[in-house]
Amino acid sequence: MSPAALPPLTRLEARLLGVLVEKEKTTPDTYPLTLNSLTAGCNQKSSRDPVMSVGESEIQAALDELRGRLLVLETYGASGRVLRYAQNFGKCYGLPAASVALLAVLMLRGAQTVSELRANCERLYRFDDASSVEAYLEELGERSSGALARKLPKQAGSREQRWVHLLCGDAPAETTGTDDHQGNALLARVERLEQEVSELRAELRALTDQA
Repeated sequence: MSPAALPPLTRLEARLLGVLVEKEKTTPDTYPLTLNSLTAGCNQKSSRDPVMSVGESEIQAALDELRGRLLVLETYGASGRVLRYAQNFGKCYGLPAASVALLAVLMLRGAQTVSELRANCERLYRFDDASSVEAYLEELGERSSGALARKLPKQAGSREQRWVHLLCGDAPAETTGTDDHQGNALLARVERLEQEVSELRAELRALTDQA
């Protein structure tokens, strides 16, 4: 299956792939991972954004879906008794190791700046400098088969722009002060309408009683 033909991932599927890429580098002695280890990695409280709380049944269903797309491979490991899972992410998407590391960290930790990505990728892939990180990100954003990363608009008061992955589809727009104002205005309008409806119902009941 070509990268362009791969459907968007769910958030859980993306988290699973991120965990597999991460643990392959950070805990090679326990890789490939068991279902129990994957569950712990997905629900990990540190180095995760957002923090998840998912059960083994949900994870198993997501693994079955990923296995059907060849993004995850099953193996019984050296013991031959416990089923284990390995990632096939880079091969399926046709990505170099540096890009796999960047996308894994984005899947695990959410939107990040180039500086944050370089630091957080340290154990997965060592980049020479920030410009190297940005070059790989730009490449991910300009893929002819479909962009896999995007630079977000600069936030007020921030020095660097953040990047997000697009493996789950297009990234949501950043929440701004204008959005908050519009949301509050809409809420106030809904409350007024609900009040008017309530008053009309009361008047209708009064007319019905008089009749």
